[in-house]
Amino acid sequence: MLYEKLKNHHIILASGSPRRQAFFKDLGLDFEVRLKPVIEEYPERLKHFEISDYLAQLKALPYKNDLRPIDILITSDTIVWNEGKALGKPIDESDAFKILKSLSNKTHEVITSVCFTTTTFEKTLSDITKVTFKTLSDEEILYYINTCKPFDKAGAYGIQEWIGQIGVTKIEGSYFNVMGLPVHLVYKTLNAIAATL
Repeated sequence: MLYEKLKNHHIILASGSPRRQAFFKDLGLDFEVRLKPVIEEYPERLKHFEISDYLAQLKALPYKNDLRPIDILITSDTIVWNEGKALGKPIDESDAFKILKSLSNKTHEVITSVCFTTTTFEKTLSDITKVTFKTLSDEEILYYINTCKPFDKAGAYGIQEWIGQIGVTKIEGSYFNVMGLPVHLVYKTLNAIAATL
């Protein structure tokens, strides 16, 4: 399968996310996790998937001079788009509460962009999933924040956690995209890259 096609190449996953790392393990791929600090700022003029595309590409920049011909670098970024605004990771408990309150009884979009970089090309793709929450009570929001500490998650929630189990009433698109990686698109793209190498 994909492992055989890429056995002569070296995949670098530039993500500290345990969820993204688990997805790559589940795909049966050998990969190295390599982390370099990046200040995740973007121009205010950017909207919607332009933001996550820009940030995924930005995260690739520190690695470019170090890449070898056998390397495939994968960087990624996830945002929550709600009422015309991008919601990132909460800075503290009150921020997490405010974010989750804004998602209550509404449908928002989760956008994940993935950037594939080699010494000869760069390709960025994005995936969008619509997620609908029921009306969340203050008690439910506070319980979730105190129990799960969702400060490393865009939109202040993980769909696989308690808040997703009791609060999400509808999903349109990839569930795994909401968790942080559109696995089906990564698999498809890596197969396409392998065919050209």
